[in-house]
Amino acid sequence: MAGSEKDVTIGPLGLKGSLVGPEPGLGLVLFAHGSGSSRLSPRNRFVARELQKAGLGTLLLDLLLADEAEDRENVFDIALLAQRLALATDWVRMDGMPDVTPIGYFGASTGAAAALVAETITPHPVAAIVSRGGRPDLAGSALAKVHASTLLIVGGDDPIVIDLNRRAFNELGCEKSLEIVPGAGHLFEEPGTLERVVALALNWFPFRLRTGQRTE
Repeated sequence: MAGSEKDVTIGPLGLKGSLVGPEPGLGLVLFAHGSGSSRLSPRNRFVARELQKAGLGTLLLDLLLADEAEDRENVFDIALLAQRLALATDWVRMDGMPDVTPIGYFGASTGAAAALVAETITPHPVAAIVSRGGRPDLAGSALAKVHASTLLIVGGDDPIVIDLNRRAFNELGCEKSLEIVPGAGHLFEEPGTLERVVALALNWFPFRLRTGQRTE
């Protein structure tokens, strides 16, 4: 089990986050939330708690300040969100997490695109990315530059997003997998579907976020 949660302030902008450190030898997963969501998202917090039980650290953070989030253009500004996630990754490294602690990203909705783009602009290696109900297509030309092992998870009852994920999947040149969860809609609110997301994430993250594993 990972450590206890503490509230943190990230970088000069003062972004708000909730940090749980990893067990020794395991990595930290940074969460990039989707449009209209926040670090308090019950679905992402559920996933984070399950990752913590496996010893992984988690950082749930708001990529926008409260007043910025009121502008819908910012919510869908993938370049801005990716830059903020990259800055949060800088903060993790500068705030005492040792360089040997592997880093992963978990993105939902537009946050998945931000995670993929952030991986291509941060100077720090990112070992793995998991997307839940994401819009990786919005990462555009960055898809071909991603090096981190990437898992795309889509609800079986979300046909438009399935198609967009398949197109994005074909653009990725990294180690990759596409998993479709039967009976799940876009938000994975149906009974048992979010648990399936957790199982897939736990199959993807821990091996790749162990000290000594390759990070790119």
